[in-house]
Amino acid sequence: MKYLPALMFTLILAGGAGIHAGDWVVYEGKEGPGQGKHVVFVTGDEEYRSEEGMPMLAKILAVRHGFKCTVLFPINPADGTIDPNNQTNIVGLEHLKSADLMVLFTRFREPPDDQMKHIEDFLNAGKPILGLRTSTHAFEIKRNKQSRYLKWDWRNKEWPGGFGQQVLGDTWISHHGNHGKESTRGIINETLKKHPILRGVDDIWGPTDVYGIIHLPKDAKVLVYGQVLKGMNPADPPVEGPKNNPMMPLIWIRDYTGESGKTSRVIGTTIGAAPDLESEGLRRLLVNACYWGLGLENKIPAKANVDLVGEFKPTFFGFGKFKRGVKPSDHELK
Repeated sequence: MKYLPALMFTLILAGGAGIHAGDWVVYEGKEGPGQGKHVVFVTGDEEYRSEEGMPMLAKILAVRHGFKCTVLFPINPADGTIDPNNQTNIVGLEHLKSADLMVLFTRFREPPDDQMKHIEDFLNAGKPILGLRTSTHAFEIKRNKQSRYLKWDWRNKEWPGGFGQQVLGDTWISHHGNHGKESTRGIINETLKKHPILRGVDDIWGPTDVYGIIHLPKDAKVLVYGQVLKGMNPADPPVEGPKNNPMMPLIWIRDYTGESGKTSRVIGTTIGAAPDLESEGLRRLLVNACYWGLGLENKIPAKANVDLVGEFKPTFFGFGKFKRGVKPSDHELK
């Protein structure tokens, strides 16, 4: 019995107290240019089903392109299920230590400081980031007023716009399109149409609406603009008037230099909800963006294979619509 305390201590070090491999899902890369690169997806939003869309994008990157992909979720500690309404517990952020790229899709999250530090360390390492949709307002630090990360809050005035504006390029501004009634057509910026991220991309549409984007820094390059459509179908015509004159940025790239002085490649997009990923063009652009972020632009195929891996019937966006009782293991490749 004298060895029991030492054994318990060893187990805690190995797995973390209350944390185990079942709290996330890993897709080991198969053949492809992504071999040897690790992409970590950080999910957690109440509305746009990042917990459904990001596992599919990760599967495509792993199975079709060879990347190792780890997907993290907001976890209900009581039963180990994925709970997008839990804003304070994204389990497994320590995987960012070995990540080469972070794909972020969160909304108003407030992880404890020890979890947030993994994201801070990733930024300070100068590694690339792809931020989707609500990641412009990824963090809302409202409970812990002693947090080291108060400035990351999307409303921060001293570090204007917090993480979203300072790192990705903008914070939450508005629904520019009529939410739930006006969908989005991606219009490629003709002056940048030969950019590697746009290789093989010829059609982008999603049912989510265009966001207001007004703070992009001068170094940002807009690859795709968001055209507001009159309805929720891809064949609907564009809205006439000021909503599309000028159009809002939809997908852009920029550099972010952190406190360490190291610079990260950043791709920001306000489209990317799970139902948006039914667009082949959008999937291809996001896959290309991962290549580019990692400096693998010379390996982007002329038309990257973005065929779905398995069944994909995403839940439509909206609050309270997430599937209850789902565990990370339910997203494993069958």
